[in-house]
Amino acid sequence: MKTNDVILQTAAKVVFFIIFLFSIHIFFAGHYAPGGGFVGGLLTTGAILLLLLAFDIRTIQQILPFNFTVMTAIGLLLALGTAAGSIFFNVPFFTHAFGDFDLPLFGHTSLHTAMLFDSGVYLVVVGSAITIIQSIGGDD
Repeated sequence: MKTNDVILQTAAKVVFFIIFLFSIHIFFAGHYAPGGGFVGGLLTTGAILLLLLAFDIRTIQQILPFNFTVMTAIGLLLALGTAAGSIFFNVPFFTHAFGDFDLPLFGHTSLHTAMLFDSGVYLVVVGSAITIIQSIGGDD
């Protein structure tokens, strides 16, 4: 179904970027405050769903040419690999490591393996939810 509502499409483009930027903020804030990969992924899915409501599915597939099934697989590998990495260091499963580093652009930064796990969760949530939504709504 192709919609031609200019007001809805224009508003959806603006609101998409606001929601997407907020989801990135929630993703990065999740390590020290509520949020993280799951909530950030749900917000990104909601932003993409808003675009799907304003445009048809073929337009969205041209705008976002990602294979969301592959995105889900990469997210699963990243999350499970991060969690299983602790086995190689002979510490309990899901033990995360962290350290403080001086990076050239970011300055003094604390890096955690939990961020890699959250990245995997983010990819799994976005990939699986959009795959489900496309399979339900893509039969036109």
